[in-house]
Amino acid sequence: MRFSSRVDVSEPNPIIVAQRKAVSQGIKLTKLNDSNPTVHALAPECLSGRYTADARGPQEARELIADFINKRDNRTNTSTPSTLNPDRLYVLSSTSQAYAWLMMLLCDAGDAVMGPTPGYPLIESIARLQCVNAIPYPLHYDGSWTIDVPRVRELLEDASLRIKALVLINPNNPTGSYVKQEERKELLQLCHDNDVAIIADEVFYDYSLEPFETNARFAGEASTLVFALDGFSKMLAAPHAKVGWIEVSGPEDDVYEAQKRLDVIADDFLPIGTTVSQHIPELLAYASSQTQKVRNRVNNNLATLRKTLASWPHCCVTALRAEGGWNILLRVPSCIDDDVLALRLIQDYHLVSQPGYYFDMPANGYLALSLLPEPTQFIEGLKALLQTVDTLLCEE
Repeated sequence: MRFSSRVDVSEPNPIIVAQRKAVSQGIKLTKLNDSNPTVHALAPECLSGRYTADARGPQEARELIADFINKRDNRTNTSTPSTLNPDRLYVLSSTSQAYAWLMMLLCDAGDAVMGPTPGYPLIESIARLQCVNAIPYPLHYDGSWTIDVPRVRELLEDASLRIKALVLINPNNPTGSYVKQEERKELLQLCHDNDVAIIADEVFYDYSLEPFETNARFAGEASTLVFALDGFSKMLAAPHAKVGWIEVSGPEDDVYEAQKRLDVIADDFLPIGTTVSQHIPELLAYASSQTQKVRNRVNNNLATLRKTLASWPHCCVTALRAEGGWNILLRVPSCIDDDVLALRLIQDYHLVSQPGYYFDMPANGYLALSLLPEPTQFIEGLKALLQTVDTLLCEE
């Protein structure tokens, strides 16, 4: 695996080497230049804990998260290579930050990452800020969403594109599609053969709607270099719970080289602070109940959606299959312009919508619908949408 030249991993100077040797021998060293106020009793009482500056995130926090993941994913079973080692985790503020760090790790300016389309436009935005090209690969809908694997192969094997990472959103937003079992096998092999890392964003993984039985996480995959992203924002349905993490897995040599460089990046930008990490035990305690609460809401609203569409007189709106996540894509008559529908919803019902072109849908006539609202609000919004579609069709 080839990494970017932006990260300096040159050998340390003799002073650092001697310092590390002394520490490994249990020798306590005192720093003449120690500028950490928490060591010298200068921090405020409300922040009295000692700051350890662990680049990967506080050790205790990583151990707690690793223990939670091992129990959640049952990583002692035969389908998973091994239990998660906390040293394979990097705890940081968000998956957005994780994307930025990984682009620094893998890409020089002008290199590229691949991301799905339709998809949420975050990857392109972060890539642009990192001077990295974002190359789309298509998803197609034929009863369910599938990845165009031949197109992915064609792009990966084109050396002129300088592709360094394949981003897989599992499940994707807004299509709600998990990576299928047969796609997973081919993509892992393609990335392995072409020295391309996988960035697997699995923040919505636990929110299954209409899934296939063979879904699986990429986290913990051993066959090729994988950086799996997850965090509290979606797990707790709390976007202000800014704790995310990167799990590194793959062939041992690739993991070693990746972590050597990722440690440099993490040390430069620093992980989450004590004021946040001290709440991690409390947040983990809420994880299971919060996830179940959101599961119940989105599944109940999905059932309401299906029932309402089936009973609406002469309904011209359909809901595409959503395997997982919080959103579902609706298909509305393509003779209605996306902007006309969105503007009429604002005008008549004070409702803001997201038409399909926000996510690079291939044609007119798509709309993303959240399954999160309380039931009364959800059904009112849905009926307003259906009524607006009927009105606009009558005006045609």
